[in-house]
Amino acid sequence: MSHPDYRMNLWPLGTPRGVPAVAGPHDIGASPGDKKSKNRSTRGKKKSIFETYMSKEDVSEGLKRGTLIQGVLRINPKKFHEGFIPSPDGDRDIFIDGVVARNRALNGDLVVVKLLPEEHWKVVKPESNDKETEAAYESDIPEELCGHHLPQQSLKSYNDGPDVIVEAQFDGSDSEDGHGITQNVLVDGVKKLSVCVSEKGREDGDAPVTKDETTCISQDTRALSEKSLQRSAKVVYILEKKHSRAATGFLKLLADKNSELFRKYALFSPSDHRVPRIYVPLKDCPQDFVARPKDYANTLFICRIVDWKEDCNFALGQLAKSLGQAGEIEPETEGILTEYGVDFSDFSSEVLECLPQGLPWTIPPEELSKRRDLRKDCIFTIDPSTARDLDDALSCKPLADGNFKVGVHIADVSYFVPEGSDLDKVAAERATSVYLVQKVVPMLPRLLCEELCSLNPMSDKLTFSVIWTLTPEGKILDEWFGRTIIRSCTKLSYEHAQSMIESPTEKIPAKELPPISPEHSSEEVHQAVLNLHGIAKQLRQQRFVDGALRLDQLKLAFTLDHETGLPQGCHIYEYRESNKLVEEFMLLANMAVAHKIHRAFPEQALLRRHPPPQTRMLSDLVEFCDQMGLPVDFSSAGALNMALYFCSGLLQDPAQFRHYALNVPLYTHFTSPIRRFADVLVHRLLAAALGYRERLDMAPDTLQKQADHCNDRRMASKRVQELSTSLFFAVLVKESGPLESEAMVMGVLKQAFDVQVITIFSLVEVILQAESTALKYSAILKRPGTQGHLGPEKEEEEEESDGEPEDSSTS
Repeated sequence: MSHPDYRMNLWPLGTPRGVPAVAGPHDIGASPGDKKSKNRSTRGKKKSIFETYMSKEDVSEGLKRGTLIQGVLRINPKKFHEGFIPSPDGDRDIFIDGVVARNRALNGDLVVVKLLPEEHWKVVKPESNDKETEAAYESDIPEELCGHHLPQQSLKSYNDGPDVIVEAQFDGSDSEDGHGITQNVLVDGVKKLSVCVSEKGREDGDAPVTKDETTCISQDTRALSEKSLQRSAKVVYILEKKHSRAATGFLKLLADKNSELFRKYALFSPSDHRVPRIYVPLKDCPQDFVARPKDYANTLFICRIVDWKEDCNFALGQLAKSLGQAGEIEPETEGILTEYGVDFSDFSSEVLECLPQGLPWTIPPEELSKRRDLRKDCIFTIDPSTARDLDDALSCKPLADGNFKVGVHIADVSYFVPEGSDLDKVAAERATSVYLVQKVVPMLPRLLCEELCSLNPMSDKLTFSVIWTLTPEGKILDEWFGRTIIRSCTKLSYEHAQSMIESPTEKIPAKELPPISPEHSSEEVHQAVLNLHGIAKQLRQQRFVDGALRLDQLKLAFTLDHETGLPQGCHIYEYRESNKLVEEFMLLANMAVAHKIHRAFPEQALLRRHPPPQTRMLSDLVEFCDQMGLPVDFSSAGALNMALYFCSGLLQDPAQFRHYALNVPLYTHFTSPIRRFADVLVHRLLAAALGYRERLDMAPDTLQKQADHCNDRRMASKRVQELSTSLFFAVLVKESGPLESEAMVMGVLKQAFDVQVITIFSLVEVILQAESTALKYSAILKRPGTQGHLGPEKEEEEEESDGEPEDSSTS
């Protein structure tokens, strides 16, 4: 494969966009490989590369006056000089061009920006189908805070120079995520206003704009319609460093062996090219690294940024750990968890001391007297076959009048997690369990997840129940909330329930079913499943008639070798009627609890809202569909935003409470307290609403901070899940040899092309990444919510999608 001589136009290694390659103070900001910089007249002079951050007082005043704007920064993983924050008015995203304009903020940080003069705004071409236009894929940052999924991107010429990291363009790993067909076809072509073309035809975004050029640009700007402009800005303050400041990557020696830097520092090159390069002290590196650097060429390290000064091109960091060989599952997995701030350490002795010490634990007699006793009822669980943390169960009892008494029974986790205890604090910090392909990083100790709280069959368990009287059509005649005690009669898998649904009149052989307690028969369980299925179909049909939206996102499941842990095969996880059955009743319970806690505590309810799509993006989508001859009605649902937790007392307009995809006024999460801390808080609110305990001792703003943290950790968990799936699929392709399948080329880039495999793996994209004269395979999965599975642990549960785009199917 031949390449044009684009290397001649590259900026010196490590030079951010808009920054001349000159030495900073003490040469820390210098480009180690740029020998010419030694002879420049500016050598050794102090030169600020980044602006000093504004004071907190000025930021606060600017936000009040509207001269400053805050938002979550997201950076295009394929064009890492492109950054965006959502516009507060729901219009097109605000563009942040280059590392200097980002001012040391990293992906996911909550930043404050100041708009640039209009002549520096980006111009969006009204008609552009350039195949190199790329969409910034956003699933790796808090989607609830993104604004939308289709940011406008910059269009760069073929010979455009890279930004900060030169070899990122050639190492085969800068396509961290793919981009989908919708993103490709909807993203407008973009032309920068501040671009000047040199005599050689190279785009030079770093050259200063002269007065004449500025005048010309301003005139062009005024001639453009408002729709063609995208506001541009620069970061002036970081409100919250949400990025972990940790990265995985590789160590390299500095290029100039004669420099003073060479004797003090090594260069850490992050795998995620949105993270800057980092100088790390040689004393942190392996002892023989300088003498034998090639021995570590394929060793994956973790580095943490400790400082990034105004006059330094590169950040300063500390090497935290050597993980092992790149490409191997466990080192890569540990790197993923670390980068996204997942606490996978063992629970401390202080936390474990909060658990019941006398095992086996039995329910205290005094607790039995406080609860409704449902142990004789036919109650059962339906979960993935490998599930260990069973936090929900169902029951369905026919009544003489033809109606049904239907119950959703959720593990009473809050009973075992005392408020304010060390256990409570670590659960609040972790906020969610994290499901990887081969294992789970639990929110709570396994004694709780898999034994004390898990609704295992034929053992007494503490639960929180919602029980309705329902007609066969799903109409609610009566509802009851309360603490209960249950004894599940069997643990059904989705496959078991599906076989019952598909064989309504045939008895399922006992050998094909799990053990069932002697108090209940397989026929009784079978009939209960059929009755639930019938009601669920009616509930589902009515939801969509009312305007709910279903965004199914297919998932990739793996079969693993029990000895090596390596993937042996994969398949698309099939979402069937048994999954939908459970989902409908989880949704019903969550909606019922949302109304209950909001009535009791209108200023203190922890709810979950789903904003409607932004008008600009929706109108663009409608326009595109019209052009393609696709009549689509977006009037009732079109979830381009993502759902998030919030405290009801901090939003003034009840219309903002609405869950757009579900098309309901109130919604929350109640059904998965074993793996979601938000559900634990909701259980406490419900207990207070029912008079079981005192009111929750949390001010609305404190509750909102916990909600924000749950949002952040939830999205980090989803991104980790996606990367775990990507890793296992890449290993599978590598171990299995070439993947042969019908596919479609989705985009042709400068050193890569994206391929969507449309027969075997409908959502799997294989990125063939060009590096020098060879093709390097990097297989990744791009859709949010995709996940793999099937090691010894339970994957994230299938039963409740919430109708939310971020929840492929969860409970």
